[in-house]
Amino acid sequence: MPKFEHHIFVCTNQREAGHPRGSCDPNGSGELHQLFKKGVAVRGLKGKVRANKAGCLDQCEHGPNVVIYPEAVWYGHVTTADVDEILNSLGGKPLERLVIADECLNAESCLHKKK
Repeated sequence: MPKFEHHIFVCTNQREAGHPRGSCDPNGSGELHQLFKKGVAVRGLKGKVRANKAGCLDQCEHGPNVVIYPEAVWYGHVTTADVDEILNSLGGKPLERLVIADECLNAESCLHKKK
């Protein structure tokens, strides 16, 4: 089997309700991950694209988070309504409205993080 062209990592980390950093999968349903898996299958991309569950990606304030490799595109505030658009953009231009700015990744503070 050839290598995957893209890996989609979907944060499924859970925290208790009201946690100051938020939670990417607050109800534990894994719905976002399941929609990515289904979208990959529907598009006939199995074997080319892999949608994986991920633990905490440490960008909680921007969650739910999704990261696409090998492009290293980090998406924040992803909703179920964004899944098709993200899948359709694979290998092309990232969806700027969802991209987490480089200066916010792994930063102690940024405009989006709660003080």
